[in-house]
Amino acid sequence: MQPSRILLADDEPNERHGLAELLATWGYEVDAVADGVEALEHLSRTFPRAVLTDIRMPRMDGLQLLERIRQQYGKLPVLVITGQGSKDAAIECLRLQASDYIEKPIKGEELKARLADLVRVEDPSAGRNGESDGAAFVGISAMAQQVRTLIDQVAPTTASVLITGESGTGKEVVARLIHAQSPRRERTFLAINCSAIPESLMESEIFGHEKGAFTGAQERRAGCFELAEGGTLLLDEIGEMPMATQAKLLRVLEDRHLRRLGSKSELAVNVRVIAATNRPPLEALRLNQLRNDLYYRLNVFNLHLPPLRDHMEDLPALCATLLKQLNQRHGRSITHVAQPAMALLERHRWPGNVRELRNTLERALILASGTTIEPQHLGDFNPVTSAAPAEAAAAMAAGAGFDDEASVRVPLGATVADGERLLILKTLALENNNKTRAAEKLGISLKTLQNKLKEDQSRV
Repeated sequence: MQPSRILLADDEPNERHGLAELLATWGYEVDAVADGVEALEHLSRTFPRAVLTDIRMPRMDGLQLLERIRQQYGKLPVLVITGQGSKDAAIECLRLQASDYIEKPIKGEELKARLADLVRVEDPSAGRNGESDGAAFVGISAMAQQVRTLIDQVAPTTASVLITGESGTGKEVVARLIHAQSPRRERTFLAINCSAIPESLMESEIFGHEKGAFTGAQERRAGCFELAEGGTLLLDEIGEMPMATQAKLLRVLEDRHLRRLGSKSELAVNVRVIAATNRPPLEALRLNQLRNDLYYRLNVFNLHLPPLRDHMEDLPALCATLLKQLNQRHGRSITHVAQPAMALLERHRWPGNVRELRNTLERALILASGTTIEPQHLGDFNPVTSAAPAEAAAAMAAGAGFDDEASVRVPLGATVADGERLLILKTLALENNNKTRAAEKLGISLKTLQNKLKEDQSRV
């Protein structure tokens, strides 16, 4: 299998060279740069599987680089190296949606495990930290039990699966569980996020390319299908894939053959494809963001994941499971959430779903000094209950609306498009025009938000 490419940013030459050599011994291809500015320049030409960056660098530090990556490249995995015992830096990493962070002095085995987790290519028999054990579906609710039943039913088959659900509901978790319970479990599982790959590099990442196929193609590279041969390939945010690439993907799914960019010959492939999207597929079809024929080819088996607000009875069990994972990661021993803190969590509507819950608990765990999470450990967490979509729609229909700063007031006679526009603008204002965080709150991808803003500008 071709090694994964890592982009390393560190201004200290000795540390940069040492880390690069260490990563190379683990089988990674490493591109090493001196700061965030050079890292962004490199990203415009080559797309890595993950970015490893020091937090302190001249010109552009690691946090600034992280924020720019989230704005320009969506969910590209970023692992930030922070100073020892720096709670503020750790919390800031979480706020800016770092995929993970690791403290200095770096322990080799810990770094190796964190990177293996981020590049999304794994040996299923080796296990995986995080949510791969199905934390998103722990609980007693009928919804959680139904998800587990559907996974058990489809996993042993060869059927393509389309997983739908809001951002943060655990779509990748489901894909991993399907793979782990399938006959392909001993082969590779590979996940890529279509919204994180620059459009100009999309076909090369998925289908591979030959040397000289385009400017910058200095060597032959295998694409995702070849890397996942015999295993499972998750195409997350499938609706963000360009239509031309969707057409080529459909052909590969139907013919089980692909052609690298610049190649004259075809290769046979044996890969189970799972697709995921946080947008309703019918909406993507209506907006011409998803091909009809590709949708029907992928939607052999549909698995919809409910938002956390619809199965809040599972919250205590989810907290217990996530805290167990976080304790292991951070070497802590938080045993439970105090009832006043749990009451605050229960009042929240969780627009970011289980991912948001995990980040909230991780921040609290960092701040807690004992064995219990108390209300003060939730920091700036906002416990105010926001209206659920159905409740908000009913209020709008009645012409009621709300006056607090976290709500949107839609006048009678407004269209659905007007309501969507107001919601987007209000969310952007609340997030200080940070499009990445606004997209997460809205439950859409960064690319979708950018497209909607362009559509709005074109109407003016």
